[in-house]
Amino acid sequence: MKIYKQKIEVESKTQIEFFDITTQVQDVLDASEIREGSLLVFAPHTTMGIVINHNEPMLMQDFMRVLYKLVPMDDRYSHDLFELRKSSKSDGRSNGHSHCKSFLLGISQTIPIEKGKLMIGSKQSIFALEFDGSRKRDITVQVMGI
Repeated sequence: MKIYKQKIEVESKTQIEFFDITTQVQDVLDASEIREGSLLVFAPHTTMGIVINHNEPMLMQDFMRVLYKLVPMDDRYSHDLFELRKSSKSDGRSNGHSHCKSFLLGISQTIPIEKGKLMIGSKQSIFALEFDGSRKRDITVQVMGI
């Protein structure tokens, strides 16, 4: 079995941003020369998410609306009460909502590989979701197989 790993970089311009990284992930798979196995897409950040869904503009608006409704930015998050923290250092961002969104969606997806292709449906795309922009982020893609 072979293991190949590469990073994809994204840079957000807004607080919450969806990045379709399907093409970049397939490029990593192609570079790996692995034909059969599985591929992991992993965001090593606590305020990001990795999801698979349909890349359709109106649906992106729906996703955004649902995220704002489930985890509103203007709610009270204990994480944001910097003066009460004793055990951890703050980066100064009021981003409790970003951590909660990431917690709900998850930070990774595993995708089967067959004949050198991602086994996602024709309407599916792989998304990296930034919840605490604007900033640069690395996403790890690890391919395992033969």
